[in-house]
Amino acid sequence: METSYLSSVIKQFEYYKSLGDKTISQLSFEELQWQPNEASNSVSIIGKHLVGNMLSRWTNFLTEDGEKEWRNRDAEFIVTYATKEALIASWETGWTCLFHAITPLKEEDLERIIYIRNQGHTVTEAINRQLAHYSYHIGQMVFIGKLLKGTDWQSLSISKGNSATYNQEKFAKEKGKRHFTDDL
Repeated sequence: METSYLSSVIKQFEYYKSLGDKTISQLSFEELQWQPNEASNSVSIIGKHLVGNMLSRWTNFLTEDGEKEWRNRDAEFIVTYATKEALIASWETGWTCLFHAITPLKEEDLERIIYIRNQGHTVTEAINRQLAHYSYHIGQMVFIGKLLKGTDWQSLSISKGNSATYNQEKFAKEKGKRHFTDDL
């Protein structure tokens, strides 16, 4: 399981990070701040929330509750980045924290119990919870980016009208066990 689950989940996190990276790179600072209305979040705010969550969840992951006393979740939804570079630096800090926490894990760690707001999770459950949470929000970031860029958007997956070509390339390869992100 160690070689399968842990390596797969790390690749999944790397994949979703890359979707966020590619979205951020396509948008200007002004576009990163765009909100359709007051009840909605900008790409910048979503990124800030993800960073806050990552730092809280993954700092001392195995020994402290994942909701840290120092976290101010409500402040994550207030615009504070002054530049695109500040957003990217913060974004990288959150992801570095995550990867430093999960990369050294071993198979025997997966059934350990950790806590998030006093709710016990196995390490596997906690990882899955965060993977789902991050992919949900990164999907929002991508969607906002696509809305803002319109026809100038550089597709992050199989672009419209190219499914047959993509499948032809995949089926031209021999069958074999590999992660779907290996060819991205």
